[in-house]
Amino acid sequence: MSRALDDLLDLLDLERIEMNLFRGVSPEDSWQRVYGGQVLGQAMVAATRTVKERRAHSLHAYFLRAGDPKVPILYEVDRSRDGRSFSTRRVVAIQHGRPIFNMAVSFQVEEEGLEHQIQMPDVPPPDDLPTEQERRQSVVHQLPEEYRKWFSRVHPIETRLIDPPDLINPEKAAPIHNVWVRATGRLPDDPNLHQCVMAYASDMTLLDTCMFPHGISWLNERLQTASLDHAMWFHRPFRADEWLLYAQDSPSSSSARGFNRGSFFTQEGELVASVAQEGLVRLHDLDG
Repeated sequence: MSRALDDLLDLLDLERIEMNLFRGVSPEDSWQRVYGGQVLGQAMVAATRTVKERRAHSLHAYFLRAGDPKVPILYEVDRSRDGRSFSTRRVVAIQHGRPIFNMAVSFQVEEEGLEHQIQMPDVPPPDDLPTEQERRQSVVHQLPEEYRKWFSRVHPIETRLIDPPDLINPEKAAPIHNVWVRATGRLPDDPNLHQCVMAYASDMTLLDTCMFPHGISWLNERLQTASLDHAMWFHRPFRADEWLLYAQDSPSSSSARGFNRGSFFTQEGELVASVAQEGLVRLHDLDG
């Protein structure tokens, strides 16, 4: 297991303060705001620790304010309902006395039912693609100095991109983004933890997809982005430490918002989770 993955597991191991109250921290090398996937993952942990013998099947979340990485985050869980088959939890993340995020999570007792799924895109397998470190090393020298250290560091989630965009001179392209993802080491067998790690990873590349048709990368100094909301549905069991194809597309952008969808497939083509997100994508006039 890599040091970066150890750090992620520590990040997800929330401190329990009271029965329904948990405290999480942020990495010391965070940027000016907390990464959205971190809050998603930590909120999932908080909700999961109040439910027994049921698995999350969906979550719906809103990012309300930018998180402060220098201050702990409090996660307050409301045990909204425990029924015969389903349990519902509401989680509010709090900093400086104000909510920065809220999320509803639904859990279900495992049961059998009708099954069908869409087909996985036909893409190269991860072993045929450059590693993340190889890809990063090939372009890091082109990046502005302030981004190089962050871009080159080892991450807890490894990504292998199919048709990676040119960050320096991006060209307009179809709003489709296929990325293989997995944790950088073996995880414990707890299925809840694998869902929390997937939630963490699901925010990494999704918002980029809506910028492809416009030939814009996150290096554009005019660009302001932020996740606004995030929804996930867990369909089947999976392991977050085995390769998953994150197939993403963006049906629409308008009103300074980009809408993006994602599907997680195993290497065998099984659809295990779906994602939808709308994000702020605002271009500022630097001369204004």
